[in-house]
Amino acid sequence: MPKFIIKRWHGYHMVFAMSFCLTLVAILSIYHWFLGLMGLLIFLGLAFMLYRAELSFRSEFASYIETLGKQITNAGQIARDELPIGMILHDSDGKIEWHNAYVSKIKAGSRLIGVDMNECFPELKEVHFDSDSPIKIVIQDRVYEVLHQKYERLYFFRDITRLHQVTEKYHSERVVIGYLHMDNYDDAGQGLSDQESTQLLSDVAHIISKWSEEYQITIKRIETDKMFLVCNYRSLEKMIASRFDILDQVREMTRGYTIPITLSLGLASNGENMIERSQYAQAALDIALARGGDQAAVQMEEKIDFFGGKTNAIEKRTRVRARVISHAMSNLIRDCRQVIVMGHKRPDMDALGAAIGVVKFSLINQCEGFIVLDDENTSIQRLMDLVKQHDYLGDHIITPERALQMIDDKDTLLILVDTHKPSLAIEPKLLERAHKVIVIDHHRRGQEFVKDPVLVYLEPYASSTSELVTELFQYRDQRLVMDTLEATSLLAGIVVDTKNFAFRSGSRTFEAASFLRRHGADLMMVQSLLKEDLNQYVKRAEIIKNTQLLYNEYAIALGDEQEVYDQLIIAQAADALLGMQGVSASFVIGRRNDGLISISARSQGELNVQFLMEKLGGGGHLTNAACQLKLSSLAEAKTQLVQVIKEIESIGGIET
Repeated sequence: MPKFIIKRWHGYHMVFAMSFCLTLVAILSIYHWFLGLMGLLIFLGLAFMLYRAELSFRSEFASYIETLGKQITNAGQIARDELPIGMILHDSDGKIEWHNAYVSKIKAGSRLIGVDMNECFPELKEVHFDSDSPIKIVIQDRVYEVLHQKYERLYFFRDITRLHQVTEKYHSERVVIGYLHMDNYDDAGQGLSDQESTQLLSDVAHIISKWSEEYQITIKRIETDKMFLVCNYRSLEKMIASRFDILDQVREMTRGYTIPITLSLGLASNGENMIERSQYAQAALDIALARGGDQAAVQMEEKIDFFGGKTNAIEKRTRVRARVISHAMSNLIRDCRQVIVMGHKRPDMDALGAAIGVVKFSLINQCEGFIVLDDENTSIQRLMDLVKQHDYLGDHIITPERALQMIDDKDTLLILVDTHKPSLAIEPKLLERAHKVIVIDHHRRGQEFVKDPVLVYLEPYASSTSELVTELFQYRDQRLVMDTLEATSLLAGIVVDTKNFAFRSGSRTFEAASFLRRHGADLMMVQSLLKEDLNQYVKRAEIIKNTQLLYNEYAIALGDEQEVYDQLIIAQAADALLGMQGVSASFVIGRRNDGLISISARSQGELNVQFLMEKLGGGGHLTNAACQLKLSSLAEAKTQLVQVIKEIESIGGIET
């Protein structure tokens, strides 16, 4: 019997009480021997009764414990035999030593004792058990939750088929909210008669109606070119499986028209309530439109998946928007004491040219502007040498550390150029601490975006960020005076991103270049800034030499494992490969001096390399994209790239 139980009833307190009573009897006998004798007899009677009670308590308690032990043993036996939980004990070699009756029901008619666990339950071969996390397996159309107690060599099996079915039903019947937008709706009738225009829009509406019936979608027009749609998650899964074929149907039907109609969709299945879900769907549609349209953006949990985007976006930005942005930016700058301009890591000519242009824009609005630059970059070194020799631009270059000291001022405005992803910025902490942020970028919008910017000038139809910044100057009320270096920097950014006006060059691009030329841009200086070093040329040739063709049209070049390449060389090698006959897309892989492995991707337009690079954690444009990977070898990066290409090819082609 446990000592604490004995001490509770027959401990020192009882000894003290009996001793006290005996002392009182002794004192009483001094004064009256008869009363003392009577007290002694009563004391002995009480002592005898306590003794008997002690013996009875011990006997009854032992009997109770014995009965309880038998009940627990019987209950345990019943639990092992009757509860719907399978239990298996195995030895160190994984062979089954014992199992309860429920396991026999799982594997009806099979002898299990002495059989290897993996042989008896082959479903367990491909799973990995964490410490206390159960896993799910399917055995003969039944779903079981399996928990493995490694040190006890014990498996538990619990049938959760019904729970799994209810969960799947709940999951498949979740409400999905979305928006459908008809791109170029207002311009679709240009060049067509009223009858032809009406017929075109009617045909598009008919295709959308048939598609909604096929996928059981409730759809309602809320604006002339916008529709609201509701469906369940099962329908969304069907749409994803078909890669949103409605995009292809509308694109093919309107391909022959001067201005084709394409669709953009934004759908969301997450959110605490319908209001949040609707907001997520609208945000997804905004991202799809910002990426150029002709695609679907689906918000699921914490990520957005993209489908479509097979065509280059038709330029539809207007001068009205450029003028509005110019005036809005001027007002924001005038309200600030200083402006900090920051580009992406390892800035190129476009990022630095745009940053110089923004500093000039700040100065003409009576506000100091500073450019954040970190390490030296060979791709912009010639321009940086000229900036340092300039009358005042050299004084406007600051380090990230200095910028962090300045950003806490509420009157400081941060302008991010040539990227909209915080993780790609030179100093992401500046974006976290800035009170006001403006984003100017020409890349297709990705899932990652700056939080709560006060102004966004994101135009994926533009050739470069330098072009966007140049257009801001065209709507100044006062006469603009630019020196040669300022105008040339912006022109160099345009020339680099357009590959000498050979790619992504629209009418607005040439207008911007003409504007800069009129304001002093020096073409000879541009050529001087873009001159190539002989050693870099040789390095690029060595990369191109190690080229292999995938599917006889995708060129993949691998740099030397021991060599470190500048980002510019990797990009130029990809451009050079794309010019080879029979090559529709090129990929160049090389290690940069920061230890990351870079992949530059280019295509002629048939292949959406932006989608490929997004799969690997990067981004860019439909025909021009890149990513950086933290891997140990170039071969490993090539393996991942080839795997992504093959995965997409297996579903019928590359699409976002």
